[in-house]
Amino acid sequence: MLIRILKVAWRECKIIFHSPMYVLCMFVFPVIVMFLYTMMLEEGHPNDLPIGIVDQDNTSTTRALIRKLDAFQGVQIKARYATVAEARHAIQTDDIYAFLYIPKNMTEELMASRQPTISYYYSMVPLTSGSFTYKELKTITSLAAAAVGQSVLQAKGATQQQVMTFLQPITIDAHFINNPWVNYNYFLSPWLVAGCILTFVFLLSAYSLGTELKYQRSKELMQMSGNNMFVVIMGKYLPHTVIHTFVLSFFMYYLFHTQGFINQGTLWDVVALVGLTVFASQGFGIFAFGLVPSMRLSMTICSLWSVLSFSLCGAGFPLFAMDSPIITIAQLFPLRHYYQIYHICILNGFPFVNAIANIVALLAFTGLPIFLMRRIKMALNEWTYTD
Repeated sequence: MLIRILKVAWRECKIIFHSPMYVLCMFVFPVIVMFLYTMMLEEGHPNDLPIGIVDQDNTSTTRALIRKLDAFQGVQIKARYATVAEARHAIQTDDIYAFLYIPKNMTEELMASRQPTISYYYSMVPLTSGSFTYKELKTITSLAAAAVGQSVLQAKGATQQQVMTFLQPITIDAHFINNPWVNYNYFLSPWLVAGCILTFVFLLSAYSLGTELKYQRSKELMQMSGNNMFVVIMGKYLPHTVIHTFVLSFFMYYLFHTQGFINQGTLWDVVALVGLTVFASQGFGIFAFGLVPSMRLSMTICSLWSVLSFSLCGAGFPLFAMDSPIITIAQLFPLRHYYQIYHICILNGFPFVNAIANIVALLAFTGLPIFLMRRIKMALNEWTYTD
């Protein structure tokens, strides 16, 4: 049996390295995605987001406020507008992401303690840029209000301690656990790139069996394996497993040792996570082919499942905030369990036992093809490719 497995594996190696599709999807595309995402998010978060100003007061106070806003790293004042309508049109045409509106007589009302209103408008269609511009505009207006309050209190004879106590009665001590830099790269790349790699694993697992039917090689495969499906699966996917594991391991090495991503887990935690994830993804791909022994339809199922996993893994939007049926359905995606194990064991450094439910789920995905072995065997022996 071992000799047969090795013969099937050698046959699969020759197929892989003589097929541009395998080479592209196993090596080229994953590496491109890997470097593309990490380089795109290299700065950690967006800087110099374009915003506009509508300053109808135009005093030294408002001009100083605008200069301070322009000095912020996150935003850059791109243009000044005469009216709110012009600035709003600029947001609608994506020229700017937000604008600050300073009404006429704002400085006069401010000095007279009449509580003038400063408005800021921002677009939340692009969620990240909207959140960042809101944060910067809110910060500058808060600082302006504090500066005026400080001047007024000092003019009334208050000490510095009394001024600070009045302006900030409660001091906030904020701690950003495991990501104090608020670096989007540390948060997004580990699951986005892994999700893309798993998509290729899904597709190639179904594609590998589908091509046996398409190119009428299935009879040869079954004869070489002694009509034993265990030999077929073990031999055929041994090279796939080695290559996918190597690529995903290289990605982890690149994250932790080259890019300096946070890793509080052990080496064995990372190795176990990579192995379980690859096995589970291959298991699902083979299972999809067993459900629909057609290369086109099984790859369609894998594509749909991998795309949905990006939304349902819980990284982009918290899973607990979704409806109960969606929370249940989300457990059917390997990327969800990869994300949970990464978050629990690698990012937070907890033992693997804390993610036992997710580990069992990945093992269950690995074992899915067992239930459809007879159907896959029948397809390889008897079915004719009709796509």
